[in-house]
Amino acid sequence: MTPGAGGLALRMATHTFAVTWDYRCPFAWKAHLHVVEALQGGADWDVTFVPFSLGQVHVAEGEVDIWDRPEEDTGLLALRTGVVVRDQYADRFLAVHRDLFALRHVHAGQLNDEGALRGVLGTHGIDADTVFAEIAGGQPLATVRKEHEAAVADHAVWGVPTFIAGDQAVFVRLMNDPTDAASSRQVIERLVDTIVGWPDLNEFKHTSIPR
Repeated sequence: MTPGAGGLALRMATHTFAVTWDYRCPFAWKAHLHVVEALQGGADWDVTFVPFSLGQVHVAEGEVDIWDRPEEDTGLLALRTGVVVRDQYADRFLAVHRDLFALRHVHAGQLNDEGALRGVLGTHGIDADTVFAEIAGGQPLATVRKEHEAAVADHAVWGVPTFIAGDQAVFVRLMNDPTDAASSRQVIERLVDTIVGWPDLNEFKHTSIPR
């Protein structure tokens, strides 16, 4: 799996899976923090990061698709930014990915604020003019749409974060932030192993937040 196809190729991967994201979702934030923490700590996984638009999910029947009016969506600019970095600056994607989530969930920034997005890119030595020229050209939006629609068609995905392993896809909510790379690796591997190894489990949900 290559970075251009949405993956971070890691030799001798012990776990292969995909995970959807939209930077607006707090549960996607927590799940991706664990994935990033573990990968940066050396986890030998093959991960595909799949953009998924919550704006498109909430388009009512008969309304114009969000793909045809992206300027009206609060999350698509950041999502397209993340896709450009994923596909063209793979060595910096994990750090940028973490910081784009942090822009929204730590710093209460706006994901459609081009200046704020440029600031994140600049922090990691990425030329923002090049990234936004790509966005203006339209290919990143086409990529987001293609991967979003494939997730829906192939796995009936309806939200983020959805983990996809083999032919199984599971929407997941993790409650806690990472503490270290080792514990994040354990969390994600336990999750993926359950998805693949226990397909009979359809829903498992606490009635209240565990203490």
